[in-house]
Amino acid sequence: MARTISLLRRSHPEKVGLRQWQAWEHGNMSGTEFFQQLINGVSLGAFYALIALGYTMVYGVLRFINFAHGDVFMIGAFAGYWLTPKLMPHFPGAWMPVGVCVVLLTAMALCAGLGIVIEKLAYRPLRSRPKLTVLITAIGVSLLLEYGGQYLFGPDPKSFPDLITDSALEGTGALTITRSQIIAVGVTAALLAALSFIVKRTKLGLAMRALSNNPTAAALMGVNLDTVISFTFGLGSALAGAAGILWAISNPSIDPLMGILPGIKAFVAAVLGGIGNLPGAAVGAVLIGVVETFVGGSSFSSYRDAIAFSVLIIILLFRPAGLLGKAQVEKV
Repeated sequence: MARTISLLRRSHPEKVGLRQWQAWEHGNMSGTEFFQQLINGVSLGAFYALIALGYTMVYGVLRFINFAHGDVFMIGAFAGYWLTPKLMPHFPGAWMPVGVCVVLLTAMALCAGLGIVIEKLAYRPLRSRPKLTVLITAIGVSLLLEYGGQYLFGPDPKSFPDLITDSALEGTGALTITRSQIIAVGVTAALLAALSFIVKRTKLGLAMRALSNNPTAAALMGVNLDTVISFTFGLGSALAGAAGILWAISNPSIDPLMGILPGIKAFVAAVLGGIGNLPGAAVGAVLIGVVETFVGGSSFSSYRDAIAFSVLIIILLFRPAGLLGKAQVEKV
C-alpha cells in the first residue's frame, strides 16, 4: 500500500495528500503512513540542512546573510549535470560508487571555488561598509547567478543524468524507503560530522570560532582574517554543492531558478534552529522538512510554502534567537 502511495504521490501528490488527510481526520491513518511521511520529511530536511549550514557559518563569522547561497546550490546541480556524462563512463560496474563519490567531490570543489571567488570579488571590498550594503550586494550576486545560469544553461528545465538508479529498498515492509533518501541522509550526516570536526578540532576551525567571537582580538593574535573568511565561504559553498547533487538525484529536473525556494527555506531552517549555531541549523532543517511534508500530505497542501515561511514569522516573534540559539545583548 505504501509503495503504491509513494508512486501516486510523485505523479498526483495533491490526490494522495487529500486521501491521507481524510484518513487522518477520521482517525484511520495507520502508523505506517505516519512513519512514511516522517521518513520523507527527514530526507527533505537533509537537503535543507546542507544549505542551512552554509548560511549559519557565514553569519557566524561575518554577521550577514549570503542570499546568493541558494544559487550556489543550483550551480552544484548543474556541475553534476555536466560532470556525470564525462566521468561516470570511467567507472563501470563495481566501480560505480567510486564514480559517484568523484562526481560529488568534484562538484563540491567547483562550488567551493565559486564561493571563494564571490567572497573576494563581491563581499571583501565591502567588508567595512554597512551591513545593508553587503545585503543588497548579496541579492545582486544572487540575480547574477540566476540569470547567468539561464544564459549559460538555457531557461528550460534539464533532465539530470542517471547518476544512480533510484529505487525502493527491499525488506522495509510496508514502508517505502528509496536509495536516494538513504544516500541523502547518510551524506548529510557524514558531512555534518566532518564539519563539526573541522570547526572544533582544527586550527582553521579554532580561527573561525575566534573570528566569530571577536574579530579584532583574533586579528591581534595573528589570525589571517581574509584566509579564514575565504575558507568559511568555500566550506559553506561546498556543502551547498553537495545538496545540489543530492537534490538532483531525487528530483531529476533542474533549472537555473531551482535554488530560490530551497535557499529561502534553508534560511528559515537556520533561523529556526538558531542562526550561527551548526547543530541548530541541522535541527531546524529537519523540522522544516517534516512540517512541509506533513502539510503537503494534507488538505492544505497548496499552502505548504506559506506555512513553512510562517514558521519564520512565529520564531522571530516568540524566540528571535532560535531554538538552540542564545540571545546576545549588543552594547552601544
